[in-house]
Amino acid sequence: MTQIITPTEISENADNIINVHVQPIVIPKKHQEDLGPISDMSPDTWRYNPDIIMEYYSKRSFQVFTRLLNIIFPVLGLMFDNWWDSLWGNSAKNESKRAVKLKKVLTKLGPAYIKIGQALSTRPDLVSPAYLQELTTLQDQLPPFPNEIAYQFITEELGATPDRIYAEISVDPIAAASLGQVYRGRLKTGEEVAIKVQRPDLVRRITLDIYIMRSIAGWVKNNVKRVRSDLVAITDELAERIFEEMNYLQEGKNAARFNELYGHIKEIYVPKIYWEYTGRRVLTMEWINGTKLTQIEEIQAQGIDATYLVEVGVQCSLRQLLEHGFFHADPHPGNLLAMPDGRLAYLDFGMMSTILPYQRYGLIEAVVHLVNRDFDSLAQDYVKLDFLTPDTDLTPIIPALGNVFNNALGASVAELNFKKITDEMSAMMYEFPFRVPAYYALIIRSMVTLEGIAINIDPDFKVLSKAYPYVAKRLLTDQSQELRNSLKDLLFKDGSFRWNRLENLLRNAKDSPDYDFDKVINQGVDYLFSERGEFIRDRLADEIVNSLDNFGQKTWLNISTTIRETLGLKPINSKINNNGNGKNIINEESIEHLTNILQILQETDGYDPFKLIPIITNILQNRETQKLGQKIAGGLAQKATARMIRSILLDSNNSSNGNGKVNNSYKSNPQLSLPSAVKSKV
Repeated sequence: MTQIITPTEISENADNIINVHVQPIVIPKKHQEDLGPISDMSPDTWRYNPDIIMEYYSKRSFQVFTRLLNIIFPVLGLMFDNWWDSLWGNSAKNESKRAVKLKKVLTKLGPAYIKIGQALSTRPDLVSPAYLQELTTLQDQLPPFPNEIAYQFITEELGATPDRIYAEISVDPIAAASLGQVYRGRLKTGEEVAIKVQRPDLVRRITLDIYIMRSIAGWVKNNVKRVRSDLVAITDELAERIFEEMNYLQEGKNAARFNELYGHIKEIYVPKIYWEYTGRRVLTMEWINGTKLTQIEEIQAQGIDATYLVEVGVQCSLRQLLEHGFFHADPHPGNLLAMPDGRLAYLDFGMMSTILPYQRYGLIEAVVHLVNRDFDSLAQDYVKLDFLTPDTDLTPIIPALGNVFNNALGASVAELNFKKITDEMSAMMYEFPFRVPAYYALIIRSMVTLEGIAINIDPDFKVLSKAYPYVAKRLLTDQSQELRNSLKDLLFKDGSFRWNRLENLLRNAKDSPDYDFDKVINQGVDYLFSERGEFIRDRLADEIVNSLDNFGQKTWLNISTTIRETLGLKPINSKINNNGNGKNIINEESIEHLTNILQILQETDGYDPFKLIPIITNILQNRETQKLGQKIAGGLAQKATARMIRSILLDSNNSSNGNGKVNNSYKSNPQLSLPSAVKSKV
């Protein structure tokens, strides 16, 4: 539901907005809607069917040819005007004039092309201010169609004239978008509502454009071998979303589902749908007073932090993409409003899409690997996400990914944004056998649009830095096997536990909304003692054994040194053997990370030391803890035994080298006397 009225505008234009006591409307002769290839379908069975559309227009060559001419000539005219201005050095002088003409051309070409203009209107980093100003009006300030047609559609869909359904309705539409226009009204029961009515002849125009785009995509797929992406599938994905957007019954269902999944978030608001006053071409929704996110001064004048609302939008989008898989694919500024109470209202649920579970987990894993610059694993992620086939040679692709993403985390949105990454990825994908899945196009469209809003509000807004806390929370709390494996890969490398990574995860996760401290602790303990946590228990046992052994050696050395110094003897010149390879598992740096982790836990919302008492009790009573203790004791005994054997061998070899002479070489390198069979166990 596209809505742009602010509280100020309402008070200033109240006389023009609401027409109280609407007079009975005389319905003109019935407007015959041309449904084209779906004229035989009922609204309940309305679904995008490319076969029906292709068959229908394949028999109507004249319509297709006429539409092509209507598209080609205006586009060529724009290209000629820009070339002519550039030739005579008048580009800057005539920029505003060309922007107005571009808007008129897109408006005339219809909904599909208006949506292209809407996407560009959110990109101040790509479009000059003159073009930006004009294209922004495409979101909800298009030329309206006559009220008589709108009132007729209301009558046909709802079974009664508007004055019998609504107590009040605006004289004119207060907003007009690509697919419909919006009136402000009031129900007989007193609720204030927005009434969305679809444009006439919409289905025929949309399906004709789909036919043309799909035909071109099919020709490119079959004749341009360098293009490996399935352009037909991508076109079908976009067309299916637009098709659903034309059915307001489906939009109402989308709004209800969106509210069920995300309406509980305290900063998010989803308007109510009035089903008894909703049909395929008419949607009656709760009226929302709000301000576009791009109107920064107006938002700040109400004491609302616009940047924070963008963060709310980013977090909600991450939930949509990575948690439930049901996401808003058209979050342009006209569909995101800052409410007076500081909440972010989502509107217009026509263009929605879904992501399958394996795709969601794959995206999370890709973010983890990107943050850690693990491009080997990132290349494998592209295989899992269907960008690459399993038999693809990843050797040349890995360094190419590094070139594209290496600086992503250190740049702000203005310096390195999704659009720039997408462009660089496109160039790389052209060199290697990538195939862009259809679902990915809508994800990019959604995120690029949201990023465009962020740039407009705060050029230094770091999208990745705002996204990682959510990803960290999911890694620490999600019980799926996929993310458990990702967490293990993140925390362990070459058999060593990376305490700094755990510290980083906890530090980021505690800033994520809905981060549950108790859930993290309980799930962490449950996972540690589960069958899947056996690897971690084994590594933890090794860590403890090596650390205790290291501590014991240091303690014994200190005691021995003190005693010898007291007796006036020469100190022992001895080095501590850590774990057989000279590495200290838990060194001073690790101790520092552990200290930081404890501090982070104490600073986390919900932390209560008394809650840890039953958890520690359960850990001590757990059977796996007893096994862990036995393994630690056995490991310490093994090390002590090996050290004793080494000491005996050293004494034996140092006392004589076979001819009664002391072998001093063993003093410089005592491990040379240790047999390999024994060394391997130390």
